[in-house]
This record gives sequence, C-alpha cells and structure tokens, in this order.
Amino acid sequence: MQDSVIPAAGAPFSTFLYVLIPLLPFLGFLLNGLLNRKLSATVAGAISSLAVLGSFLISVMLFWEFLHPSAQWIAPGATAHQAYTVQLFDWISVGSMQIPFSYQIDQLSLIMLLLVTGVGFLIHIYSIGYMAHDENVGKFFSFLNLFVFSMLVLVLGSNFLILFIGWEGVGLCSYLLIGFWNTNTSYNNAAKKAFIINRVGDLGFLLGIFLIYLTFNSVQFGEVFQKASLGQFGPYGVGVVTFITLLLFVGATGKSAQLPLYTWLPDAMAGPTPVSALIHAATMVTAGIYMILRANVLFTLAPHTLEVIAIIGAATALFAATIGLAQNDIKKVLAYSTVSQLGYMFLALGVMGYSTSLFHVLTHAFFKALMFLGAGSVIHAMSNEQDMRRMGGLRKALPITFITFLVGCLAIAGIPPFAGFFSKDEILLHAFEHSKVLYAVGLFTAFLTAFYMFRLLFLTFFGEFRGTEEQKHHLHESPASMTLPLIVLAILAAVGGFMNAPFFLGEENAYLSNYLAPIFTYSQKLNPAAFGAEVDHGTELMLIGLSVGAGVLGIIFAYVMYVSRGVRPAEEGAPRGFLDNLVYHKYYIDELYNALLVRPIMWLSRGLYRFVENGIIDPIVNGFGRVTLGGGQLLRAVQTGSVETYLILMVVSIVLIMALNFGKF
Repeated sequence: MQDSVIPAAGAPFSTFLYVLIPLLPFLGFLLNGLLNRKLSATVAGAISSLAVLGSFLISVMLFWEFLHPSAQWIAPGATAHQAYTVQLFDWISVGSMQIPFSYQIDQLSLIMLLLVTGVGFLIHIYSIGYMAHDENVGKFFSFLNLFVFSMLVLVLGSNFLILFIGWEGVGLCSYLLIGFWNTNTSYNNAAKKAFIINRVGDLGFLLGIFLIYLTFNSVQFGEVFQKASLGQFGPYGVGVVTFITLLLFVGATGKSAQLPLYTWLPDAMAGPTPVSALIHAATMVTAGIYMILRANVLFTLAPHTLEVIAIIGAATALFAATIGLAQNDIKKVLAYSTVSQLGYMFLALGVMGYSTSLFHVLTHAFFKALMFLGAGSVIHAMSNEQDMRRMGGLRKALPITFITFLVGCLAIAGIPPFAGFFSKDEILLHAFEHSKVLYAVGLFTAFLTAFYMFRLLFLTFFGEFRGTEEQKHHLHESPASMTLPLIVLAILAAVGGFMNAPFFLGEENAYLSNYLAPIFTYSQKLNPAAFGAEVDHGTELMLIGLSVGAGVLGIIFAYVMYVSRGVRPAEEGAPRGFLDNLVYHKYYIDELYNALLVRPIMWLSRGLYRFVENGIIDPIVNGFGRVTLGGGQLLRAVQTGSVETYLILMVVSIVLIMALNFGKF
C-alpha cells in the first residue's frame, strides 16, 4: 500500500490547512505564555480553547474530505479512503540520509486528530471554570496548548523522527503540568519522577529508531513498512525485527505506564485535575499504543514480541486493578484504573486485535476523561478534599456530576449499551481466541474494575456526608463551564460504543474496524489467519454473557459492601490484614525501586561527588588555578610603575643576554 505524496508547492492552500492544525495551539501557547500576567483568566482560557477548537474544526473538515473527496484543493488527485503524505519541506539531508518534514494523512492519524482536539477542547472549556481562581492561569493554559501542539505533531508525523519529537514534547509538557503548583515539593518530586521514568523508556525507543535506520536505511513509515513486508532487512535477517520491536515496546511501556515503568502515573495526579483528564487519561498515555499501531507491520513480523506485549498487558491490567481496590484518594483510584485499562489495550495489541485496541483507546478517552473531570467537580465542591473517606451523600448536592459520573462507571464496568461494553468485549473475545489463560485474567480484571469503580461511586455519592460542617455548607454543583463538558462526554461514553458493533450483528456494522482496515493491509497479508478468523456466534454470545455477568457481579458486591452494610475504609494507622495492607501500600513497589535503584544510585552519586569530584578533580583544577594565580602574582611584582626600575631591569637584561651569549661574539 504505497501512499500518494502531495508536495507543498503543488497545493499551497491545503498545505496551509495541514500546518494550521498544530500551529493554532502553538500560537495559543505563545500568546498565553508571553502575556501571562496581562490576561484575565477568562481571556486566557478563551484564547487557548479557541486555538484547540480551530484545530478540531479543520480536523473534522479533513476527515470528511478523506471520506468524500469533493474538494480537490485539499488533497489534489486523492480518492476516497486513500492515504497520502503531505511533504512540507526538506528537513535533514546528510549524505544518503534524506528525511523530509512531512505529515501522514490516513485513517489512523485522522481518528487520533479528532480524539486529541475534540476531547482536548472539552477539557480546555472545563479548565476555564476549574482554574478560574489560580494566579497563574495564563501559564497553565499555555502549557495545555503546548501539550496539544506536541501531541498533534506526534500523530501527524510521517516518520519515526517526527513522531519522536512529538513524543518528547508531550513528555516535557507532562513534567511542566504535573509540577504546575511548584511551591509544593511533593508535586515537584512527582514531576521529576514522571520525567525520569519516561526517559528510561525513551532511550529504548530512540535505540529502536537507530536500529530501524540501520536495517531499512530510512525512518519514513511508508518505506520502512513496505520493505519489512517484502522481507528486505538490509544486512540483517528477519530476527532483527524482534530486537526493533522490543526496543519500541520499552518506549511504549514508559509512555503508556506498563509494568515495570508504571509508577510515575499514579504520582502524576499531583497536577491539576484537567491535566489528569487530558494527559493521563485521554491522550498522552495512549501514545505508546498509537506508536505500536502505526508500526503494526513490524510487530506482526515479531510474534515473540507480541507474546511479551500480551503477557505484560494482562499482568498490568490485573496488577493495577488490585491496587485500585484499596485506594482512598479519588484521583488515585482513577489513576490505577487508567493503568489497568491501558493494560487491556496492550493485551489487545499482543493478540493482534489492532483495531480493537484503538477502539478501547477511543471509548476509554470518553469515559475516563469524564470521570476525571467528574472527580474534579467533586474536589471543587469539597474545597480541594480528595479523600473518599471524607465524602458521602454528594448525589443530592451535585446531581449533574453524579449522573454523568454514573454513566462513566457503567461504561468502564462494561455494562451494555455503554461504550466500554463494546470495546472490552472485543478485547476479551480476541484474548479468548488466543489464550484461555489471558482471557481468564481479563475477565477477572473486568470483575475487579466494576467493583472498585462502584466502590468509588458509592463512597462518594451515597450514604451520609462525612466531611466537615464547613465543607457541607459550601457544597454546590460546578458552574456550566465545568458541567457542559461532563454532559457531552457522558453522551459519548453512553453511545460511543456503537461505532463498532459486535460481530454477531454483522461485519457491515463494525464501522471502526472497516474504516481502519487499510492501516493493517501489510499485516493482513503477512498473517491472514489472524484477521480472517470467523467467530462462532454462540461462543461470542456466551463470552458477552460472561463479561456482562462479571461487571454486574462486581457492582452487586460493591453495593452490598458499601451501601447495604455501610462498610467504610480504615483510617490511617488502623490495623489491617496482611493482604489489605499489601494492596493498600501498592505492593511496596515504590519502596522496592527506592531500595534497589534510587538509593544505590544516590549513594554512588554522593561517593563520586565526595571522593572523585572533591578529592581528585577539584584539587587538580584548583591546583592549575593556584599555579596560574601564583605566577600572576610574581609577574605583577615586576610591574611597579617606576620608570627608573624599568630602565634598571632593561640594563640588567641586556647585560645578562650579552653574558649568556659572550662565547658567540
């Protein structure tokens, strides 16, 4: 599948449109960044939101023209559903290395454009109300716009190098936004933790790009994937693809928070709640999934890597779900839920359910952004309280927040007809066809997910209010700027699953899978069995029943425990059972990493500083300085400023020169 190329000179107006998509958020970043102290919160929010809205509207237009190419000035010569590359300018030209700066316009990039700009716009609108009283609101919106710009570069790039630039950009913005309230040391530590752990993954990604260039003599998607599908691996054999994909997967585990590089994401909840919704639920953490989907040809050629991905995805989904059972911070529960749902997406990738993985990316973006923003509405009403043990009975004071949050919980629990039911059911179906063990892990995780999400719902919105009288007095529903995005996201979380109906309703109703099919053309040719398998309708209906049953059972258990019996989580310092204590402290993974990695590195750093830096390097450098200064002091003694002294020195010097050279005369 060779893409057509649209050179910039041939279609200047269309090129301008493509440039505008990331440029508008970048201009919003510059305006809010430069005029931070001069703009009101409303104006700063309006500039930032309009910039993202402009990108969204252009993306919608490009998406429509991609499906119905009537305006040839947008993509001259393109036909419906035909992928094409927009070459903007020659970028790197060194010897045989020719890397243009160009955009890839196809089914995958367009759907990601709509996701990033659409959900991003809603979160920007929400932020206007949520951050209204922050003194640095202009800086906040400038960082949000910079993140959207970086994410758009990531999904638009037509080669691995441009993708990596966007990849690093979203990592930088994550650091800036997590530590936005930088007067708090713990928030700064969380930002540093996210930045450093992501650098570990990024090193693997960068090495993978180097190996791709050495193997295929290119980093351009079209050329690399075509050569890979034809078995053209340069001086290497097909085994090199396994090394490439493993390195790329290391990058994905960092950005998308998989075992063992997941620990940064729960701590990232230190940032403002809109940051959690935009970066750590809907977009940035899905960058790893996007990268694997984009390079699906390489991963199809590396079945061992796919096995690793499936196992790590399933393990991450289960592991994070168990931790979510015992957390009491409302945002921490959602954070571990995000890690778990990302594990589901990687499980789908590992069993070659490529379009299914993207399907869950989309539905997860709807319901998880909804729940993070709903949590922000609760925190806003509770005067910044995040502990669910101090909440309860909020459904009367926050009716819109409660109803929309309930929709999100039903979606993530996999209850039909909400969006999460469709995508999660597809993942479990692919897992069942691949491995019964992976399916069992996924099904049990679905039960745990329903349980801990409705635990959150019941502890927050049901029962008696457990906060202070002052908090109770100030309880109120959030302003329209915050509730309207909740309503829109709730609608998407309710109906978004119908973009890809179950197989038993007919393949023609699987709109998303049919739309994405051209992206996986090479993979389908390499492994037709994985794409052409027919699903027995009886088996599918049975699996649907088990999936829904697991979700309903989890909800019932949560209701009995936290509503009927009125169980409340233990307070800090209260005695706990062994398993409860282990899960509550997140299996002590952070403490283990500190003991095995952080402390030894810090000890080594201090030793090198004390004995090498201070004991060896500094004395040598300082010694050269002292010698230089001493010599200068001696020479300065000669410079007295007295003419008589200079004459005497001249005469003495002449006499010495003559005496030393006496034998030569």
